[in-house]
Amino acid sequence: MDAVRVALLREALAGTEWLRDTRRFAGTLRGSAVAHGGGLLLVGTAGYEPWHLAAHLDDEAAWSGLTELSPTLVRHRPPPGAPAHLSVGLGRLEAAGRGETLLVVAEGSAGEGLLERVHDARRGGATVLALDGTPDGGPAAVAHTDLCALAHESLAVPDSAGLDLDTVQHLVSAAAGENGPMPGARGRRFRDRLSRLVDQLSAPPHRW
Repeated sequence: MDAVRVALLREALAGTEWLRDTRRFAGTLRGSAVAHGGGLLLVGTAGYEPWHLAAHLDDEAAWSGLTELSPTLVRHRPPPGAPAHLSVGLGRLEAAGRGETLLVVAEGSAGEGLLERVHDARRGGATVLALDGTPDGGPAAVAHTDLCALAHESLAVPDSAGLDLDTVQHLVSAAAGENGPMPGARGRRFRDRLSRLVDQLSAPPHRW
């Protein structure tokens, strides 16, 4: 989703709580990553890897000048021979510590194994954030509650929200890249983003 589509989506959501909530969550994400100089880890569930969020955060990091927003994608089952940046397994969460930020994206149940590793990361001093597609009931709803209990900050996307988890991820990533490190340069940053968007549309496929 490009900057124009995000703008149209925000216009459609004007007057709802989603703009406020996604910006609040994105502000927490940006503040944690930037304050600690990076160390952003991104992990999904066994059945859902947040590829698009990883790519969009990587783009936002480049566009805004906030390199700390570029994440390390942590995978449940990295295939043999995968490139180094796609070979980081769940053991990385056990080694997460103070100064690092862990963003968990869960569509459905997080699973006990992931919850245990998230607990290890929090106990080691990492800041834990959760972006969660929330079921309306059943065992997965219980897992959602457990994940939110581990997180320092969470944003739930219930089945009844009228938005899907992918759309909310676009809003969060776009908001995270706003308000870069140079006050008063918004106009220039906007022109830079448009220029980079043109470059992106004409460039080879993304490394993710």
